[in-house]
Amino acid sequence: MDTKAFKRSLHQSEQYHRRGFGHEAAVTDLLHREYNSNLIQQIREQNYFLQRGEVTIHLAESFGFCWGVERAIALAYETRRQFPTERIWITNEIIHNPSVNQNLRDMNVDFIPVLETGEKDFSVVEGNGDVVILPAFGASVQEMQLLNDKGCTIMDTTCPWVSKVWNSVEKHKKGDYTSIIHGKYKHEETIATSSFADKYLVVLNLEEAQYVADYILDPAGRRQEFLDKFASAHSVGFDPDIDLVRVGVANQTTMLKGETEQIGKLFERTMMRKYGPAEVNQHFLSFNTICDATQERQDAMFELVDQPLDLMMVIGGFNSSNTTHLQEISIERDIPSYHIDSAARLGPGNRIEHQPLNQDLTVTEGWLPDGPIVVGVTSGASTPDKVVSDVVEKIFELKNKTVELVSNA
Repeated sequence: MDTKAFKRSLHQSEQYHRRGFGHEAAVTDLLHREYNSNLIQQIREQNYFLQRGEVTIHLAESFGFCWGVERAIALAYETRRQFPTERIWITNEIIHNPSVNQNLRDMNVDFIPVLETGEKDFSVVEGNGDVVILPAFGASVQEMQLLNDKGCTIMDTTCPWVSKVWNSVEKHKKGDYTSIIHGKYKHEETIATSSFADKYLVVLNLEEAQYVADYILDPAGRRQEFLDKFASAHSVGFDPDIDLVRVGVANQTTMLKGETEQIGKLFERTMMRKYGPAEVNQHFLSFNTICDATQERQDAMFELVDQPLDLMMVIGGFNSSNTTHLQEISIERDIPSYHIDSAARLGPGNRIEHQPLNQDLTVTEGWLPDGPIVVGVTSGASTPDKVVSDVVEKIFELKNKTVELVSNA
């Protein structure tokens, strides 16, 4: 399929929209009321620092909603205002934040149901008259084609940084390079990105990338082992002995920048060793597709963990990739770290329900230590300031109650 030609054709359709409908002022006011916080603004103005009683809060200097997320939510809200009575669907969570997605449900925006097989049931979309929102992560070419063929009105809120990755993958395809995508093969964004590729392989981390690089240098009869290892993470008919001769690197925009860069350099060195410096450009292709917002939040997190902290609060959806990577940074510094999605995870008492890295939800008792504490706070790019504010206020409340109980004992 000529995905580039399809995109061009889709963008020219009168049923397709990538901009708002003129309701920006009303929507901006509504979003401000629902998602902003006076407390968080106060902390920003106080050099990202706030102390109450025994609790000192250090807020990361870059956190929370990014421009792409704000844009996607605003376009979704404008879509409902433009089509007040039409049935509106969304192909996935608009972003990985439970409160934002619940707000859309409250506005009668329906989510495409998922079958037991894991596939989406688009039969519920009736076509002419139905409106479908594509989320910030984007949608696969196949989904867009299906919705276009049904005659739906489409509002595309795909983040421009995600679209930039798609353009890079298109260039890989044009040059007959296999796209090696640094990402999570089940993530909506990576699924969408891979749909623009001809040949692709998804690697989760530097360890998997190193395995691929070692294979390129010495396959040594390990073809089946390779295919088993990446069984769900490659294009149909993928042959590592043929399809790793020419490779290009792309990424899921929410992955750690440093790791993506390491993976790119690894494959460049590998192709140089395999084919020689003079031929490396015939076998390796790379573009900078790392999202600015993701990088800014990671840089701010590195600065935050350089300060003396007793514990770290990482706030964001449990399925948010960029939030998880912020959690990794604090864990690497051996800072007690808690990933939560809302203030409802705190209490009652000195108790927290949180998600440790790569584990299920767990409950920890006595998580707030005695005496004065310094708490680092950050949030993923899909987390509203209001949610961060609620968490900060809850920590103040819980700590003060703990102090009162100890004093009265």
